[in-house]
Amino acid sequence: MNIDQETGEVINNGRSPRFTLWVAFFAFATITMGSAVSVKNAQENTNTNARWSVFCSAFSFAITGIVVLMHLSPLFSVYIIGTKLEGITTIILAAFWAATVSVVANASTGLAVDAAKDNTIVNGNLYYFSWAGFVTSILLVISYLRGVFGVDLAGEVKNRAARLTLWGGFLACQLVVMGSSANIFDKDCSNLDTTSAYCKRTKFGIALGAVGTFFALVVVAMKMLTSVAPFVVEGLLSLILCIMNGFGVAYLTSAQGPGSPIGNLYYFSWLSWFCSFMLLASVYEDYTNGGAVGATNENKEGQGGAGDVPVETIEDGL
Repeated sequence: MNIDQETGEVINNGRSPRFTLWVAFFAFATITMGSAVSVKNAQENTNTNARWSVFCSAFSFAITGIVVLMHLSPLFSVYIIGTKLEGITTIILAAFWAATVSVVANASTGLAVDAAKDNTIVNGNLYYFSWAGFVTSILLVISYLRGVFGVDLAGEVKNRAARLTLWGGFLACQLVVMGSSANIFDKDCSNLDTTSAYCKRTKFGIALGAVGTFFALVVVAMKMLTSVAPFVVEGLLSLILCIMNGFGVAYLTSAQGPGSPIGNLYYFSWLSWFCSFMLLASVYEDYTNGGAVGATNENKEGQGGAGDVPVETIEDGL
């Protein structure tokens, strides 16, 4: 076991802690590429969306395959593990997959979701594994940033690393809620009365996603760029976001809501609420544990002060 002197990451046998994520990303890109190619071949007139999904998945397949092979080689692993090249690669892939998911999961493109069948998923592999690739790319970016900023080093403030992955997942979910609501509003509310209950709830979904994205970005930035964990701010935002997403689930996924059909908005409305609930529970657990530890220390100090009996040494007696 070795420790990178620059990042402080633990490296086992020349492989970074992200090796498993890279292998998973490679597998997801492979499945997505195969599904995208099959969809493209089934089309009589191939459209731009199908070509984009094939290009992105093939590009990711090649890049992740190269990265995995570099991890397996002691000669080339030093050029990828914890380097700027790895960071740039993770950011580029995350951007590619964000664009890919927005195309693949959009019902209007007809690649994985059919709008004519009430937004039914018609290609499960393309739909679910494109999302799996996107989530993995976000986890890779978060893991790289944590390593570069030395968040997990012993002696650092542990609260900086606490809940960072949860906040990153919540950020991704809120982006999807905002984007899906915006797509539904453009598609369904352009020719309808925007004051209808359906369109009002769709606009609420856009606002909810935008507010949640902003708050999540603020917390992630504070955790990454400052040495002081904003515990009080984090707790208040977790409570506010949990309540807001609770209302969001009720309004968006009910019978008159835009997220009632099974699709992106339905899944990620619930995932957003679940992440916000887990954030609130984690903050509360840290608060109670901190209070218990403080009380225990005070009791020990009080008992030590009251129960100490001065003992006279032999030299003092003489």
